Amino acid sequence: MKRFLTFLLLAALTAAGADAKIYTLSSPDRKTEVTVDAGRQIVWSVTHQGREVLAPSVVSMTVDGKVIGWDAKVKSAKTEKVKQTVPSPLWRQASLDECYNQLTLTFADGWGLTFRAYDGEGVGYRWWSTSVKKGACVTAECAEFNFSHDYTTYVPYSTGTKNPYATSFESQYTVAPLSAVRPDQPAFTPLLVCLDGGLRLEITDSDIESYPGMFLRKGQGLSLKGDFAPVPEKVRETPTRGQVYVDEYSDVLAVIHESASKKAPRCFPWRLLAIAEKDIDLPVNNLVWLTASPSRVNDISWIKPGKVAWDWWNDWNITGVDFPAGINTETYKYYIDFAAANGIEYVVLDEGWSEPLDIMKIKPAIDLKELCRYAEAKHVDLILWAVCYVLDKDLEKACKTYGKMGVKGFKVDFMDRDDQPVTEMLYRIAEACARHELLVDYHGMYKPAGMDRTWPNVINFEGVWGLEQMKWSKDDMVGYDVTFPFIRMLSGPVDYTQGATRNARKQDYVPSNSNPMSQGTRARQVAEYIIFDSPLVMLCDNPSAYMKEQQTTGFIASIPTVWDETRVLQGEIGQFIVTARRSGSTWYVGGLTNWDARDLKIDLSALGLKGEYDAMIFRDGVNATRNATDYKLEPLKVQTKKPLQVHLAPGGGFVLVVE
Repeated sequence: MKRFLTFLLLAALTAAGADAKIYTLSSPDRKTEVTVDAGRQIVWSVTHQGREVLAPSVVSMTVDGKVIGWDAKVKSAKTEKVKQTVPSPLWRQASLDECYNQLTLTFADGWGLTFRAYDGEGVGYRWWSTSVKKGACVTAECAEFNFSHDYTTYVPYSTGTKNPYATSFESQYTVAPLSAVRPDQPAFTPLLVCLDGGLRLEITDSDIESYPGMFLRKGQGLSLKGDFAPVPEKVRETPTRGQVYVDEYSDVLAVIHESASKKAPRCFPWRLLAIAEKDIDLPVNNLVWLTASPSRVNDISWIKPGKVAWDWWNDWNITGVDFPAGINTETYKYYIDFAAANGIEYVVLDEGWSEPLDIMKIKPAIDLKELCRYAEAKHVDLILWAVCYVLDKDLEKACKTYGKMGVKGFKVDFMDRDDQPVTEMLYRIAEACARHELLVDYHGMYKPAGMDRTWPNVINFEGVWGLEQMKWSKDDMVGYDVTFPFIRMLSGPVDYTQGATRNARKQDYVPSNSNPMSQGTRARQVAEYIIFDSPLVMLCDNPSAYMKEQQTTGFIASIPTVWDETRVLQGEIGQFIVTARRSGSTWYVGGLTNWDARDLKIDLSALGLKGEYDAMIFRDGVNATRNATDYKLEPLKVQTKKPLQVHLAPGGGFVLVVE
């Protein structure tokens, strides 16, 4: 039956375009092949090592009533091969080897398609135009992803109810066959499809600039189709916080702001298929970063990654002080003192330091100039929280004023959309902050999609179901922790906000706003500093708690946040993961399990090590099954001839440091 359906599809394509031109593009290692049928419709398909990855799927764009890609006349077809090493100093490793073949189809009407096939990463395409004029409107885009089998998928549905495009991009994954994907609610990307034989496929996009991000909806049969938020027609601002909600949408996906030319074509986002032969290849797939636009910050020496003492998760709930704890100068000096004593680079002032609707009005309880002076004397830097729309209103003034005062960046929150006005706003904020040498940490945000390459001062992104959920949610975070690194992290770093010192077994956990805890063990929280990509990473708990747990605090503070090399040694999606990262000559190996206890064997020879080494291990304590805070930090000798055996408690983890 499947062969018959495939025959019918090919027959239909032949009838629709008898004069079609067929183009093929292989990756340099010839493992992956893209076929493009440029007939009356443009149809592409993909195979990997002879196995179908993507069934024939139509692509097109509709601009000012014209469907680009229908009856397209191919004017030229150009191929090229690229092999180079690309510096990636704030990515998961210091440099990347990039190797791909490229096919560029130019059509007679000034539009074109570029396809790429990478070694070890995957494939993708993007539209571009040298003829589109200022004011032109994109009203539709067809991005199909068709399959011949009812594969298992991991789907992160939008949480928007009345408006499906309004979401914080934080969802657990629904595991279901393609046939059971909901047609009534879009999912955001990346989305994972588990192909036959252990082959994995992630659908996502990159280089989303002045264009909406890509959701996916269930199409007919075993199909997923790109879905895009239109430009809002009518919006309203909340009077309490300055968030903006959409009440009505237009019929337009994007408006072209500048006329294109041969020297400056208008490029649209990449539609990507990341391909992995096994689960452990997914967290270190670099396709999104490689297809992003290069850095627009010429000198990045001022961009300082590091750790942050954070206030909001722990509800400013410090103890043993002689002043009322809260959003005030005295409390933040306490956070600064803690950061300075532990070599933590930043303190963030989260929501409440300024008036909600005016970022230029500081609350009377906060003496920001004094805090900047105090922090500078302690060699600690400050980051200010802001609602994106409120910051955008006074963007230049805020950057100039607070940058001059000594503030080093903004934590920007509550975008909760990825339509064209929002993606433009985020690039605008990134550019202004870069000019004033300010970092940006985006929250309430879609996945990075390569923005961290283009604007490396945007040093982290939320878009993850992170530890903040433990303030109110009873859902399973331990299972999520060993799932999202294989899916969401493919797109870039996550501001997950780990570091809890109140740790709970599955049966002991309860959500709490003012005294939140984590699910799983203490060693798990420490291991997350190794497992998760995060060049700017929070210490979520309060300084009072950390000072009572100085051994844990000191160990966390010693872990780097940027790396020379990253490898995933073992893992299975939803089950466990073991990641090794190198900083200089030191390897940090971290592991997480789900709620199943697990015994692992760590083969250090896989890291190119030979002989005996001094090491430190932070692991689950013998009694972690009774009390999740139980851990053991101890030195040991490790031999590369003999794998190291490590026991992980339910919800457990470990970190091994090898000099």
